[in-house]
Amino acid sequence: MTERKPPGVSFDSWVDRQIQKAEERCDVSQLPGFGKPLPGLERPYEEAWWITAKTRREGCSVLPPTSALRKEAEDAAAVAARAGTEAEVRRVLAEVNEKIHKALRMPPQGPPLNLRPFGVEAEVQEWRGARERG
Repeated sequence: MTERKPPGVSFDSWVDRQIQKAEERCDVSQLPGFGKPLPGLERPYEEAWWITAKTRREGCSVLPPTSALRKEAEDAAAVAARAGTEAEVRRVLAEVNEKIHKALRMPPQGPPLNLRPFGVEAEVQEWRGARERG
């Protein structure tokens, strides 16, 4: 149990004494991560660092579902543009289109989706044109 700070003793010196006692008992060297650098010191300071760390640890999405789908559609367009085959372009766009159709039928929580399914044929034509040009 932690002892209370005695009256008349400054907080800083009392805390320093508690740390010194713990070091003498070798309690500090038993802590996880002892002797290792603090994680994340190389990153710039972020005011809500603890929220970011918790969401990362728990695998949560920081984006609302509609924003996450817009990002996924953007990524799918980039993947389709770099695809090696027409079949891959169609597959990537069909997968994201399925999610977009579902979100349009039953809108998820969050800001408006403001997203339309990809015109697969038009995208394939554009992909072919890009391949022919370069």
